[in-house]
Parts: sequence; C-alpha cells; structure tokens
Amino acid sequence: MILDVSSKILEALGYQVMIAGGGKRGIEIYEQNKERIDLVILDMIMPEMEGGLIFDKLKQINPGIKAILSSGYSMNGQAQNILDRGCRSFIQKPFTIRTLSQKIRETLDLQ
Repeated sequence: MILDVSSKILEALGYQVMIAGGGKRGIEIYEQNKERIDLVILDMIMPEMEGGLIFDKLKQINPGIKAILSSGYSMNGQAQNILDRGCRSFIQKPFTIRTLSQKIRETLDLQ
C-alpha cells in the first residue's frame, strides 16, 4: 500500500515511476532499465536485502547512480556509511510531499 501511494504521489509530481517490492527485484529492474532511470529511492529496511547492499549492487551497475536513501532512523551510523559510499541524498521519514519533491529535485540537479 505504501508503494502504491508513493508512486501515485510521484506520478502526480510529474515523474514516471517503476516500483520494486524488494531488493532483488529492484536490482533486476535497474539492470534492465538503467538508461531510463534518473533516480532511485531506497529505504534502509527493505524485503530480501537492506538498502546499503542494494545501493552497492546498483553502484556496480552504474557508478554515477543518483539515489536518495530514506529511513525512519537518523542519518548517523549505517545511513551515513551508505552516504559516504556515494549515495547522493538522505531523507528522514516521515517526510512531506514538499520535502520529497525538493529532495528529488536537488538530487537530480547534482553533478
């Protein structure tokens, strides 16, 4: 349900959305569509794999990947470690649509 609502919000903001219900599927989707994907939003806690491992695998596919890490936990610890490995942005849950929209734009604009 959260994925469905989130995708509808992102579509309302004008983005095309691909959804993966877990890490393995997310990696498959990215591998098959990397030319069409400008940004990935990851959660720290995901089915099958945690967000850091997923990010590392996506980065192997595309070293220049733009990703936002989302978590209900603070940016300290594991989240900071993932950011140090090249994840572009972090957004603390819960967040507003406005905050998400701003974070997406900032991340897409990063060189």
